[in-house]
Amino acid sequence: MWLFSRKGPSGFSAASTAEQVTEGIDGSGLTAIVTGASSGIGAETARILALRGVHVVMAVRNISAGREVQEAIRKEIPNAKVDAMELDLSSSSSIKGFALKFNHSNHPLNLLINNAGVMATPFILSKDNIELQFATNHIGHFLLTNLLLETMKKTVHESGREGRIVNVSSRRHKFSYPEGIRFDRINDESGYKSLLAYGQSKLANVLHANELSRRLKEDGIEISANSLHPGAIATNLFRHFSIVTGIIDVLGKHILKTVQQVSQINNELMKIQQTENPIHQFHFIKEKTNWRGKNNLN
Repeated sequence: MWLFSRKGPSGFSAASTAEQVTEGIDGSGLTAIVTGASSGIGAETARILALRGVHVVMAVRNISAGREVQEAIRKEIPNAKVDAMELDLSSSSSIKGFALKFNHSNHPLNLLINNAGVMATPFILSKDNIELQFATNHIGHFLLTNLLLETMKKTVHESGREGRIVNVSSRRHKFSYPEGIRFDRINDESGYKSLLAYGQSKLANVLHANELSRRLKEDGIEISANSLHPGAIATNLFRHFSIVTGIIDVLGKHILKTVQQVSQINNELMKIQQTENPIHQFHFIKEKTNWRGKNNLN
């Protein structure tokens, strides 16, 4: 049971679900890419977007798991337009291959939700020999966004509808290494701290969204870029912490959000109206409270 459900000015609370937040929205004619859509927040975000008529492309590392989610969505929503495509965000060749295939599909791209991620892994190098968390959480999404950006710009020009890019970050972005992002020591195994490295990658997500948003606004392009903290939730991100996983199994339903509640922030950002100053927005729903807010990170 979610204990903190008092509604805020928006009419929603931290207990609101994505279905409630998006009720009445018609996403017909829109196309969205959701990374990490084979489980957790990504899978629920894909389901809700499909429920609202959006054509959803699930970008997943495990294509078998992705197809299982795809079929589950189609079974629940017979008219759903949902596809699964393989994408390994720790591999630049996989990212380039995915982007090339999508860009050649002639599909529009209205929404890009950079959701996939890994958390607090042991020190591992990616296929491109970059520390795995930084490679997957930041560099992979950075490259993917850049490779898809021209398609998004073309879609905005042809449709006249604003595009949206969402980076799923974390409040852990405040808890990186003391120097912030250690650009000259990304692969330093001797000084590696798994949670600080995770915070480093999440800080990079925020800075990416900030700078991208600034450049898009400067160029007069109607694409908004935002980052968000989804709140505390029991997902497989905690798989490298057996003690934490045990606590979550016992207490999670009382103190953590469900994926239905957490994915509402992704979907709310998809429909949020253009603000007077939309750039540099970090959105979050604070865990264990009903308070929703924005921090301007300059």
